[in-house]
Order: sequence, then C-alpha cells, then structure tokens
Amino acid sequence: MTTPVTVPQTALDQRFSDPAAAATSWEATRHALETAELFWISTVRADGRPHVTPLVAVWDDGALYFCTGGAEQKALNLAANPHVVLTTGCNGWEGGLDVMVEGEAVRVTDDGTLGRLARAWAAKWDGRWHFEVRDGAFHPPGGENPALVFAVAPAKVLAFTKGTFTHTRHRF
Repeated sequence: MTTPVTVPQTALDQRFSDPAAAATSWEATRHALETAELFWISTVRADGRPHVTPLVAVWDDGALYFCTGGAEQKALNLAANPHVVLTTGCNGWEGGLDVMVEGEAVRVTDDGTLGRLARAWAAKWDGRWHFEVRDGAFHPPGGENPALVFAVAPAKVLAFTKGTFTHTRHRF
C-alpha cells in the first residue's frame, strides 16, 4: 500500500452549504474518523446490487482499517470489486458531523502491521475487540475462523456538518 497523503486539499461546496458556512477542517473530520465506534460499509455484489452493513473500524496512519470473515458478503464483494464507501455520523438533523470515506479496500497481510492494528482495536474499545495475529489475518482468541483485514486509503472524504449546514470535500 502506498503511503497516503496526510493533509488533503479541503474545499467547501457552496451549492450544499449555508451561505455563511466555513469548510469543516481536516482536523475535525479526522477526529470524527478516529473516535467513531461504528461505520457503515457499502460494497457492490457481483450482480451490481449494493450491499450495506455496519462494522467497526480503526483510523490509523492515514487509512481506515476494517475486518471481515472471508465468507461474509462484503468479503465476497471485495474480491470482485474493491471500491467501497465507509460512512459514520449521527442520525440527528440539528447538529453533528457525518463523514464518508471513498476508496479501494486493499487486503493487509503483514503480521507486523496486523499486530499494530490489533493493539489499536483493543485500545479503541477498551479490550472488547481482541485479536490474535497469525497467518496474515486476525483470529479471535482461541478461534479458528480468521478475519481478513482491509485498508482503505481515502481518495475522497466528504464531511457534512448539520445545524449550520456544510458540505466539505477533502481530496487526497
């Protein structure tokens, strides 16, 4: 995986923003990615139908990482089409920040990187998500069913601030 650009070009889309709105900063957007507990991933099935499902993810070193069982629908979809959108935010209208990350999901198999990510998962959720690393995958403690790990280096991140409405694009 290539090293991602860490500071994107940020622009406010005036068409979808309040007249006096300012762009959401990359720092605020990145903070939302770092602290979100739940994301929704959108993939595409082989027949072209969309597939959306919730999952947990970790923002680390300029990329969003997630894992899935090899037989799960999202893993099957990614084998044919790596393009994804990961979304996080809140369901309120009067406030909050919704963030969408667009990119390609690339499988991570390096045990050193996976070890760092397993520690990040455990730290983010106070140990509730714990994985052992072996054979290029995450394994639940004592479990035999591996979880494949994917990295999404963002091509584009959209941030939607609600209340004072903004539509911000961060391009990498």
